[in-house]
Amino acid sequence: MDIATAAGHLQALGNPTRLRIYEILLRAGEDGLTVGRVQSILKINASTLSHHLKTLIAVGLVTQTRDATKLICRVNNEAMQGLLHRLTRRLAA
Repeated sequence: MDIATAAGHLQALGNPTRLRIYEILLRAGEDGLTVGRVQSILKINASTLSHHLKTLIAVGLVTQTRDATKLICRVNNEAMQGLLHRLTRRLAA
């Protein structure tokens, strides 16, 4: 992972709402959660959630797929593993 990608991931997770979204999706596991379920857990309006999800999706930390009429959000474990690998490798150097 290059430094620009790592910085983008860290910047996205630096927002408390986005970090909370990421944590909720991480706990949901492989099944993920619908956008509506995330919204009900966080008790935020749809436009705010959409804004934060777009940021997490843009940097690759979250994926979103359509299942009929529902949007399912999941964490991208590979992206987080790449970030953690880069950080731990740099700290060990």
